[in-house]
Amino acid sequence: MKNIHLLVIDPQNSFCDIPGAELPVPGANDDMNRLAILIGRIGRKIEDIHVTLDSHRLVDIAHPVWWRDQAGNSPNHFTLISAADVKSGRWTTRIPGFRQRSLEYLETLERDGKYLLCIWPPHCLIGTSGHNVHQGLNEALQKWSEENFAMVDYVTKGSNPWTEHYGAMQAEVPDPADPGTALNANFLQMLSEADIVLVAGEALSHCVKATVDQIADNIGSEHIKKFFILTDCCSSIPAVPGGPDFPKISQQWLKEMEKRGMTLVKSTDFMV
Repeated sequence: MKNIHLLVIDPQNSFCDIPGAELPVPGANDDMNRLAILIGRIGRKIEDIHVTLDSHRLVDIAHPVWWRDQAGNSPNHFTLISAADVKSGRWTTRIPGFRQRSLEYLETLERDGKYLLCIWPPHCLIGTSGHNVHQGLNEALQKWSEENFAMVDYVTKGSNPWTEHYGAMQAEVPDPADPGTALNANFLQMLSEADIVLVAGEALSHCVKATVDQIADNIGSEHIKKFFILTDCCSSIPAVPGGPDFPKISQQWLKEMEKRGMTLVKSTDFMV
């Protein structure tokens, strides 16, 4: 019998296109409902379920409160901030003492070929309903837990205000003072022990992409073929005006993962 793990990345209310969502991803609600159906269909054959949870504070380098323009105004949501913007004085930090470290962070993102810093609507704030798992999926998870007398493995990320933490394995720029932003070797080890890892979650263009990239780059090439990306259980953030075309990037990336040995499959087509 195969050892099947399910990895669900950030299936939280903030990302679902439901009333009150702070950062809705078009299609996410349907994604999570389809994933819930899959769990109901094959749940007894799933050995472990890992659920990552974006867990932010309001004060965060990627939230408006961190930044100010020359008139003292915070940036609008989805504003892109580059190192050049800070050097020119177009944007600076609300706390003057934060400027240099923030600038160094932006320079590191650009040097490493990461996405530019995007100012997101505050989302997945700890203690708010946006942090909770999508209702339909949560019901499926609880039912799986009861029927199999198994515990869902919840993995939190994103609480360090100095760095974005798209990928579940490590932050975009690890903070040497915070081990929680470094590579999560224990998580990688758990996944490496599986025969099949099903991957779903939100958003495909950001947290799913970053997590899977981090796994592929660190788990060892012999394990990559174990991963099955459920293409109908993850969606992308729309293109940012004047910025990246995230859906296009996501589709190109899926093809790259397929070339590396991963399998792309719809949840309705996956059979054990």
